[in-house]
Amino acid sequence: MLTGSCHCGQLRWQFKAEPVDATACNCTVCRRYGVLWAYGHEGEEIETSGETIAYAWGEKVIGFYFCPTCGGVGYWRSNLLRKTGQRRIAVNLRLADDPQAVAEIPVTRFDGLDSFASLGRDGRCVRDLWS
Repeated sequence: MLTGSCHCGQLRWQFKAEPVDATACNCTVCRRYGVLWAYGHEGEEIETSGETIAYAWGEKVIGFYFCPTCGGVGYWRSNLLRKTGQRRIAVNLRLADDPQAVAEIPVTRFDGLDSFASLGRDGRCVRDLWS
């Protein structure tokens, strides 16, 4: 199980499975936050805790959740349920408590700015984006 927290430790997340990849998105929000997302479903693979502040814009389909004390970007959460009743959520792997636990996860690039399509993998992993 992976765990993560903001800088002050107030916002926390748990990822109960092994992430398939870490998504690096270039949309207007994600590129500014510098996040690497690992996806799952709330209450299944992913649990969150702690006080947060949410930010949603445009059609408000998803909300981005921050620590109100240190400002760490912890996760995004869908504001819509799937037909199955599941809620999509993604945690920011840059907040992993143990950086070595996520270092070898492959990175998938996503073009959230123009085509809204996967750009695939280029051989890099999370560790490569830390330097």
